[in-house]
Amino acid sequence: MNEFRKPYPRVDGYVPIESYGAIGDGRTVAMIADDGRIDWFPVPNLDSPPPFAALLDAPHGGYIELTPTGEFTVGREFVAGTNVLSTTFRTDTGTVRITDSLNTGVAGRLPWVELARRVEGLDGTVELAWSVAPGTMLGIASPWAYDTEHGTVLRVDGLTLAVRTLGIEDVHVADRDIGGVFDTHPGSRHVLGVVGTENEPLPLPDPQHVDEGIDRTIDNWRVWSDEFSYDGPWSEHVARSALALKLLLHSPSGAIAAAATTSLPENRTGGKNWDYRYAWVRDAAYTIRALQRFGLREEIHAAVAWLLKVIRANDPLVNVFYTLGGELPGGTEQPDVPGWRGIGPVVNGNAAADQLQLMIFGDLFSIIRQYVDAGNILDAQTGRLLATIADEACDSWQRKDAGIWELEDEQHYTSSKLGCWQALDCAVHLAEAGEIPGIPDRWKAEKERIRHYIETECWSDERQAYLAYPGADGLDASVLLAAEMDFDRGERLSSTIDALGDELGAGPLMYRYSGVAEEEVTFVACAFWRVSALSCVGRDDEAKALMDQLVEMSNDVGLYSEMIDASDGSFLGNFPQGLSHLALVNAALTIARSHDATA
Repeated sequence: MNEFRKPYPRVDGYVPIESYGAIGDGRTVAMIADDGRIDWFPVPNLDSPPPFAALLDAPHGGYIELTPTGEFTVGREFVAGTNVLSTTFRTDTGTVRITDSLNTGVAGRLPWVELARRVEGLDGTVELAWSVAPGTMLGIASPWAYDTEHGTVLRVDGLTLAVRTLGIEDVHVADRDIGGVFDTHPGSRHVLGVVGTENEPLPLPDPQHVDEGIDRTIDNWRVWSDEFSYDGPWSEHVARSALALKLLLHSPSGAIAAAATTSLPENRTGGKNWDYRYAWVRDAAYTIRALQRFGLREEIHAAVAWLLKVIRANDPLVNVFYTLGGELPGGTEQPDVPGWRGIGPVVNGNAAADQLQLMIFGDLFSIIRQYVDAGNILDAQTGRLLATIADEACDSWQRKDAGIWELEDEQHYTSSKLGCWQALDCAVHLAEAGEIPGIPDRWKAEKERIRHYIETECWSDERQAYLAYPGADGLDASVLLAAEMDFDRGERLSSTIDALGDELGAGPLMYRYSGVAEEEVTFVACAFWRVSALSCVGRDDEAKALMDQLVEMSNDVGLYSEMIDASDGSFLGNFPQGLSHLALVNAALTIARSHDATA
């Protein structure tokens, strides 16, 4: 249990992003503030319109409250080996523990959504207020309470939500919400449950079964964690990051969401607010690499199979990202809601869907190479598809694109050329292994042309660094990925690391590219990419020292957002952010692998 402290204060209904813990069931995620209130909970899927969205709309977004009525301090932690959150409140009159779970079933994910909140009195007496108050689903619907022969349910748009209670006698039903107050005492046990479905009948589980579901869910998570294999340095942080990534794996399809939220701002003045509830090919590549190193097979196959399926089903050959269901993203819309702390806009959808990002070629082939090298084989149709995409990479690498950072200014970004080089390097490897048809002579030749271009056009003798793109004045932290690609692990990359640290570093943290500090705070993944690159060039002592600092910059339950303000450690950007946790995991694994190689 972390040290007890006062909860973050709410200002106009909002708390800092680092206040939140996240729980999930393989389909959706609930975000729980340290004062016990759930401010983000899409139903039934992570990318569904959220009935509980006070995170982005404090006045009308909706929430599920369960908190002491008086002043309190709080300490919390995840139940070991799980994504079930345990929060303990201390008041002047007593102590109480709340265990929060998105329940899973005997055979895995439940066919409905079931949130369970167990309340255990530890000592003294604590009065708690609770409320289940759905909101407007970001301005598209109005909730109402509906009486049935089995009790009152809450409806909003196509959702039906039921409140299930155990040991709670004071239940007040209003026209749009259900709530009440109750007291705990030593040994007391109460349960607040919320079950929901969309456009289908709603089962009403016995409250005792909801309570039992928490223990079953803990057991289910621990079965998964027992398959997790890592005993290297920073094992606690790596395990928590792996569990955070598991939250973002969408079990109905095998897709991997980039983050659990939309529209959490990248700066405090607004404008850079994006929807990350999509599956990026880039993130899938990094996730599969991590899961493979942990010995986890089922998620790897599901992610690979999903990606190949959606590529076959959609044109052009490879898109930047897809919906969690595997469709091409549609347009964007901006609901008329204020956003977190009034920093808008709130965005549904992501405009980057139509961009050309050449690094996607490397991400795709990296996924397939990892899959094959782990002892798996490709089907004939996939082999033919990959040969076609490799041919496309041979031509496309010469084009300008939006780069990894999805910029409007198209350039010949160095990291994009690196991605094309990686794609052809992997294609040659797969062809020589007999997994891709054809003779890879052209791929070999074009791969060498890309290398020559990067080494001559993208390198600056004056800066002793790879530039963001040929002729650029600035640098780009994404070139650090050249180390993981095994493009460069020598003196040039080592001096680039130093140049990036001087120009983009902020203590252990790092900005994305030159000049962006005027627009946003540091990008967490870049800091961990620097760790990996340091290890790859043989500077392990520096890598370890930097890693020691970075793993202490999570919130109190080990989660990271997309960005951290180096001035005060506060979080910005969507949360929990898969890429941040992926970069942590891969940095730890890279250092561990380097240690094993020299042992």
